[in-house]
Parts: sequence; structure tokens; C-alpha cells
Amino acid sequence: MDTIELTVNLKPKDPWSDILIAELSDKGFDSFVNTPTGVVAYCEATVNLDQVVEETILNGEMAVEIDYSKKVIPYQNWNAKWEEDFHPVFVEDYATIVAPFHKDVDTQGMEVIIQPQMSFGTGHHQTTWMMTKALFELDVMPKEVLDMGTGTGVLAIVAEKLGAKNVLAIDIEDWSAINAQENCDRNNCKIVTCLCGDIDKVEGERFGLIIANINKNILKSHMKIYAESLEQGGILLLSGFFKSDVDEMVEYTSDFDLEKTKVFSKDEWAFIQLNKK
Repeated sequence: MDTIELTVNLKPKDPWSDILIAELSDKGFDSFVNTPTGVVAYCEATVNLDQVVEETILNGEMAVEIDYSKKVIPYQNWNAKWEEDFHPVFVEDYATIVAPFHKDVDTQGMEVIIQPQMSFGTGHHQTTWMMTKALFELDVMPKEVLDMGTGTGVLAIVAEKLGAKNVLAIDIEDWSAINAQENCDRNNCKIVTCLCGDIDKVEGERFGLIIANINKNILKSHMKIYAESLEQGGILLLSGFFKSDVDEMVEYTSDFDLEKTKVFSKDEWAFIQLNKK
């Protein structure tokens, strides 16, 4: 399927680029590249782009100068575009996320090889970066792990490499599940199961750790099942929302016997770690 590329320039860029990414992610856009002047966003050609532009860029709610352009990228050109824009990602000293075409990279910590295709999760976005950091800072890696909204599979891969014994990686897009499995194979992962589906795939399963890097509304709609699926004392790692959403998310999760244990942020994005009481 062809892909729409939406290039948006913002003046000033911050914090409006992060706000725009959040709005576009709710409307069918699933991959983003930050630029010095704004953001480039990608979605399937089935998205009603004129409606999305009207509801986000042209609605007059952002106090910023905006100009935008759009084009259609044939499916076969997607990898070339990613190879142009995808640079190695360093998650402090913990890990380096590289693509197969990166050569002679001076990596630090764990090396994770990701060919993104059309999936979200290369480590470039602040939320993926924070979730990766959080996995390394767990005291112990639980045996049973769920990576909900796995995208490229990068977090599932890191979880296995850190000692998980069974990882279930789920994404609602079939091409993401396929891409995640391909990336697991690239990293010699043996215990990650990649599935296409939604939260219904989780019912009846039990986990010591649930990783969910999705937008705020979906996280809230999933919360009951996350809580039910966590073992006592289990850990829930959440991202995909802004710093301004943290209090709302902490209050919401408290209704499910989930207790906040850690919060940190990167730029305008936030991360929360919770434990099941």
C-alpha cells in the first residue's frame, strides 16, 4: 500500500511538534521523523488526509506559524526513505539501536538491530527511548513479559536480551507484527512471540511485566485488562503521552490498584512506572 508523507514546518517548533505528533497519532499516522523545523509524518494512503489537516493543522488551536506539504510515496520506496533518515540511536550507555545498513558504528552497551519498514519504534522517538532506558533500570527482568503495541519489536527484543523467559509482542497492524518478527530474527531472539491483534489477545494470560507505549486514550481503554493480567507486584511501564498528562494517568491507574513508582520525561513526553499492589 502507498504511504502518505506529510511534512509540517512550525515556527516555533517547540512544544508544538510534540503536540502535533500526538494529534496525528490519534488519526492514523504511525511513524514520525523530527526535523530541525518540525516533523515529517507517515500514514497509509487510506487515511483521509484533507480531513486530518483540517482537524489538526488548520483548526487554529495552535499558536504557531505553520506550513505543510504532502506527497505519496510508493510502497517499494519506503526502505530507501528510512535509510536516508534513520541514524543510530544511543540510549545513554545502555544500548545502541542501529539498522542493518549502518556500518562501522561505535556502539555502546547492548546492540539492537532494527529495520523499521513501516513500524513505529526505532528509538528516535522520545517515548521509545524512555521505555528502553526503563527496561535497563529494572531491578530484575520478570520472566513473563507483554509488549503491547510492539511496532518494530525493539522493546520485546531488549526484554529478551535482558533475561525475560517469554515475551508476547502484539500489534494491531499485521505488517508491524511481521516486521517485529523479522527484527527478532535479526537479533537472534528465541522466546518472543509476535501476534497481530488487540487487547483481546491478552485475556487469560499473566505477566510480571507489561510494556505499553501507545497513546493516552488507548492506554486508558486497556487499563482494566493490564491490571487483571499483571501478577501481584507486577510492573507496568507506560509511555505515549505528555508531561501534562502524568497526573491524569496516575489518578486513573490508581483505580486499578496500580501504584506509581517512577516518573521521568524527555522533552515534552513522559514515562510512568507502576506496580500492582
